[in-house]
Amino acid sequence: MKQQVLGVGIDITSYDEVCSRCGAWIDLARAGDRQAHYVCITSVHGIMTARRDPAFREILNAADIATPDGMPVVWAMRSLGSHGQGRVYGPTLMLSLSQFAEARHYKVFLYGASNGTLAKLAENLLARFPDLLIAGRYAPPYRPLTPKEDRDIVSKLRESKADIVFVGLSTPKQEAWMSAHKAGLPGVVMLGVGAAFDFHAGRVSQAPAWMQRNGLEWFYRLLMEPRRLWRRYLIETPMFLPLWFLQLVRQEIHHAR
Repeated sequence: MKQQVLGVGIDITSYDEVCSRCGAWIDLARAGDRQAHYVCITSVHGIMTARRDPAFREILNAADIATPDGMPVVWAMRSLGSHGQGRVYGPTLMLSLSQFAEARHYKVFLYGASNGTLAKLAENLLARFPDLLIAGRYAPPYRPLTPKEDRDIVSKLRESKADIVFVGLSTPKQEAWMSAHKAGLPGVVMLGVGAAFDFHAGRVSQAPAWMQRNGLEWFYRLLMEPRRLWRRYLIETPMFLPLWFLQLVRQEIHHAR
């Protein structure tokens, strides 16, 4: 079940439910149902990008799961009727699903970031989950792939027999990549986890838990990466609040009729 937030359907879900659904898809794929699936970790940045980009909005709304990544998205969902909804945060979901994959002997593939980041990420994941099966990793160049490069990475992914592909390209690149490659990666579950690669590789520090709980993670990340994130957090994010309020008012008026 999804809750509409500014035109984007966000799933009413939890870490356990996402892991369970991914496991069901993988088991079906191993039994012969070769349908691919993708999961979007949806923040205010993603929702605001979708408002101005109809093609990206379609990608989010076509996702098999779109989780509420940021606390403002969670608060919006609660105010609009999804009262018990909690945060399903990309970096935490990546760890939860890695633990789940380790227990179920699923193979994971790491796609994104840089070679150095991927090496450290794989090392740290294996230190935490020693039996995790990492089928491969690939750091794409910081430019669009050529058609040949794209065919080569699709072949590499298929040959790895990965069940889960963690994609760390940032929004909206990772969502567009997953949507574009769904047909070419039958039976694979893709998750766009963004900054989780940098966090779990130890390249970028995460906000303290109290800041995350109180919706202040944006401020911490802005302090850590001001040149990259200033536009997102100082221009885009503040626009979410009045739009959320207007949707809430319209809903209240509709219910009053």
